[in-house]
Amino acid sequence: MLEIRDISLAVPAQESSVQAVSHVSLSMKPGRVLGLVGESGCGKTLTAQSILRLGEHQGISKTAGDILLHGESVFSMSDKQLRHMRGGKVAMIFQEPMTALNPVFSIASQMIEIIQLHLELSTHEAKQHAIQLLNDVGLQDAEHLLSQYPDALSGGMRQRVLIAMAMSANPEYIIADEPTTALDVSVQKRIIALLRRLQQDKELGMLLVTHDFGLVAEMCDDVVVMYAGEVVESGNVMDIFDHPAHPYTKALMGCRPEVGKAGEPLTVIEGQVPAPGEWPQGCRFAVRCPYADTACEKGVAVDAWKQGEHLVRCVHVQDKEH
Repeated sequence: MLEIRDISLAVPAQESSVQAVSHVSLSMKPGRVLGLVGESGCGKTLTAQSILRLGEHQGISKTAGDILLHGESVFSMSDKQLRHMRGGKVAMIFQEPMTALNPVFSIASQMIEIIQLHLELSTHEAKQHAIQLLNDVGLQDAEHLLSQYPDALSGGMRQRVLIAMAMSANPEYIIADEPTTALDVSVQKRIIALLRRLQQDKELGMLLVTHDFGLVAEMCDDVVVMYAGEVVESGNVMDIFDHPAHPYTKALMGCRPEVGKAGEPLTVIEGQVPAPGEWPQGCRFAVRCPYADTACEKGVAVDAWKQGEHLVRCVHVQDKEH
């Protein structure tokens, strides 16, 4: 199991640092897809990248908690162990296919370097492995494609290359950070179908970072909803969809376009996510929540309510029908 335990992360600010992720816990299990959902600015990508300890060179630091891979702390790994873990055990598909590949290196050089680093193959063997990977993700004329540079590829092709690169060292876990961002709808559907097929064929654990509950319904087995740096609700995907309990989860689900309502305005959540360092006391969603009262706004402790695997962080959830 890959497990995040009570992790808190701080980001650099003008004078010191501010907390951007607050006591987040989640677990990725082999063969299951975990959706990490929330608006931009909620801390999803920071949380996901902390698994690989990305961002440390930018001053992002862990202030509490731990991340365990098969019981071993990621933060106690040596540089050599960390290099082996990145890509070899846990791989990441970054959210922007148009910029995630290095434009000055060919596809071959970028793929073969990763393959040789982790699998210790000869250049010829690594090239054949790369060709097979490109074929696996549905790219035609893979040998010719290896000689191309990223600017010769469409967004959908680049995303497939990124997926092939993530799969190249046979990882146990994949982190997919909004993998369909900047792609048109028809390409998005194909990329999602490809990810789901690869995940199921290889029984991978996957963390899918997204703001789209429609994608969660299509892809995920479990869901964690984040708001303003903390988990507000988590559980099995069917339980969350059948019985959403936190007002923020309900609001996100209400923003989905629905068949049969063409021409009607979309539901919106008024206001915006507070920036790190500007979080209110008590419930961080209170200023945007239609159900908020004095208890929410004045700092009454918001403890997590739990029923089975369904966790909700709302001071009133026990008073409402679940």
